[in-house]
Amino acid sequence: MCEANAYLVKDGKEELLLEAVDKVEPDEGKLRLTSIFGEQKFIEGKITRLSLVDHRVIIEEAKE
Repeated sequence: MCEANAYLVKDGKEELLLEAVDKVEPDEGKLRLTSIFGEQKFIEGKITRLSLVDHRVIIEEAKE
């Protein structure tokens, strides 16, 4: 399987945001994450690290 888990960095710690992520797409200033099960989450932030070997997408929440 090629999907990854997405993590959100909060207070310097990574929190699981969505498992089995298949797609990460820009959507009106946000990131739209879609899992292989069709679940979607929207987050205002930016990808700070992508580890293909470890199947991890690290996202930092946008600062207001």
